[in-house]
Amino acid sequence: MSSDQTASLIYLTLLVGVIAGSFLVANRQKLSTVVQQGAIWFFIFVGAIVVFGMWDEVSQTVLPRQSVVVGDGEMVIEVPRSQDGHYHMVLDVNGAPIRFVVDTGATDLVLTQEDAARAGIDLEELRYFGTAYTANGTVRTADIRLDTVGVGEIVDANVPAVVNEGDMNVSLLGMSFLGEFGRIEIENDTLRLVR
Repeated sequence: MSSDQTASLIYLTLLVGVIAGSFLVANRQKLSTVVQQGAIWFFIFVGAIVVFGMWDEVSQTVLPRQSVVVGDGEMVIEVPRSQDGHYHMVLDVNGAPIRFVVDTGATDLVLTQEDAARAGIDLEELRYFGTAYTANGTVRTADIRLDTVGVGEIVDANVPAVVNEGDMNVSLLGMSFLGEFGRIEIENDTLRLVR
């Protein structure tokens, strides 16, 4: 800890001490009530910090997530609708977990530049010769082949995809990949891909 950080910590500790002390002196007649209320607020504050710090673990336990069910000669991937109204899937792309939004309006499996780099694609080697027409306008794309794309026990090799040169928040799981499934169903806010 630097000397500036130590000085700031000492200053904040003294400031909190002075504020707490003046509050206790002003309310000394009802001290037991003040202590109870202070304890309640302390535990609310600590609880909020714990929930915020562990939100990823808590949300995975409480909120539904994608699952792969095998049975009757079929493999079914079930994906719950997210809070944003879309269906999101995590696929293993060249060994890296990549989050996609399921987009039946997209022709291709489209990677953001960040996700392409995470999947081991050398962005310096890409040639943006393709064009895509999106809601945000025309963007250039680079055709690539992914070594593997998998979810559960399903692993496809040599999968065609494109890398979008434009700004994208999330990669798109388009029809070039979704078309490999025999059925696509949506029921009760759950997307089912059957192969």
